[in-house]
Amino acid sequence: MFGAAAAAGSVNPNKDVQVTPSLPDGISSLSFSPRANILVGTCWDNNVYCWEVSSTGQATAKASTSHSQPALCSSWNADGSAVFTGSCDKTVKMWNLATNQSQQVAQHDAPVRHCAFIPENNLLVTGSWDKTLKYWDLRSASPVFSYNLPERCYALDVKHPLLVVGTADRQLLVFNLQSPQQPYKVVPSPLKWQTRCVACFPDKTGYLVGSIEGRVAVQHVDDATAQAKNFTFKCHRENNDIYAVNAVQFHPVHGTFVTAGSDGTYNFWDKDSKQRLKAMSKATYGTEPAPIPCGAFNADGSIFAYAVSYDWSKGFQ
Repeated sequence: MFGAAAAAGSVNPNKDVQVTPSLPDGISSLSFSPRANILVGTCWDNNVYCWEVSSTGQATAKASTSHSQPALCSSWNADGSAVFTGSCDKTVKMWNLATNQSQQVAQHDAPVRHCAFIPENNLLVTGSWDKTLKYWDLRSASPVFSYNLPERCYALDVKHPLLVVGTADRQLLVFNLQSPQQPYKVVPSPLKWQTRCVACFPDKTGYLVGSIEGRVAVQHVDDATAQAKNFTFKCHRENNDIYAVNAVQFHPVHGTFVTAGSDGTYNFWDKDSKQRLKAMSKATYGTEPAPIPCGAFNADGSIFAYAVSYDWSKGFQ
């Protein structure tokens, strides 16, 4: 687990392995290499950090790089040799870990909220607050294709050939990457409040949607299946207090998933049996919840890393 430097109180009630030293600002994303237990985190202090994680969870700092403004997202290439990071500086950089060199590979007109590498297409997809989704061939300085979203990109996940984008107006765009120029379907979110995160099913038949209202929707792409199997459930709530679902991640082996929220908890679920498998104890800053803004499984699902830091759910503080 990762904590911002200002963290105090019971930030580690589950006695997970805490990474030291803590980072100086909030953590915006965490991503594990697809080939090794190498973890990258992006931070609001403009920097991107890299750790090597042992099988026991002990993390050793290896390297760092930076943007000129806060870093918001991260994604690995297929062979684990490089990391893509998007930032409020409106760029995406490719960080080569062997050489510790970074180069700009994508550009937007507003902060880049999400990026993902698609090995099957050999393309990088980026979603921005400039209301565009862009596909990049890394050999070219210009995007292969740009799609105008209805609103700012707030959430994105991909499991080829399925790409799902959530936008600021609660729209969900479902793309088939075999013909990525136009969405396969555009649907309103089944949740009444702002979309915070999405995650594609491992079998690519559907996706999860998490919102600021402590609720997750289980959605299927096929309309016939959707009528029978779509449902929503409440989570990350305590009495009358309702917290944002900041992250949803599927386990790479078992197909179960984890949700992490502004209430300082992360919980494990099984969508098929509609059950919560395990609820973890709440992290706190004194008497206040210590939000969990992001989390990530390693490639074989034996390690789950998560951050404990301010998640901007109450605006600038």
